Amino acid sequence: MKKVFLLLLVAVSTGVFAQNSDKEDLEIIQGVYGKSKKELAQAYMAIPETQATAFWKIYDEFEVERKALGKAKVAVINDYAANFANLTDESADKIAKAGLKNNLDYQKLFSKYYDKYKKAAGAITATKIIQFENYMQTTVQAEIQDAIPFVGEIEALKTK
Repeated sequence: MKKVFLLLLVAVSTGVFAQNSDKEDLEIIQGVYGKSKKELAQAYMAIPETQATAFWKIYDEFEVERKALGKAKVAVINDYAANFANLTDESADKIAKAGLKNNLDYQKLFSKYYDKYKKAAGAITATKIIQFENYMQTTVQAEIQDAIPFVGEIEALKTK
């Protein structure tokens, strides 16, 4: 009976994990906050009208590049979802390196756009939007982490 329960748990958790890993980060934000990311940014930032046009133009450019990184993050998660039960050193290394590269690419993107935001609206506003973006990324990362098993978690359950 214990083995049947364990197999059922693995099957259900794998299905939920695969389903959650297909979500885009914007869907996660919408689900957590009930608003779009841009609506949240607009409410938080409160950009003066004199700077709004330039600032939101930069924000829209940023979002195009950020969404591409979000898709790459989903691809890494899907790779993990497809392989987590049977990881080898090679597949784990490939997934870890892809995840680390994605994290680094996000930091490079934030640095690139910080300067653009600063030029358009000043350092305080630029700092504020980067802080907001980091918060959003942390929220998305926490939701994803809650949905995926740790490496070896399934194997540990089998031995109990």
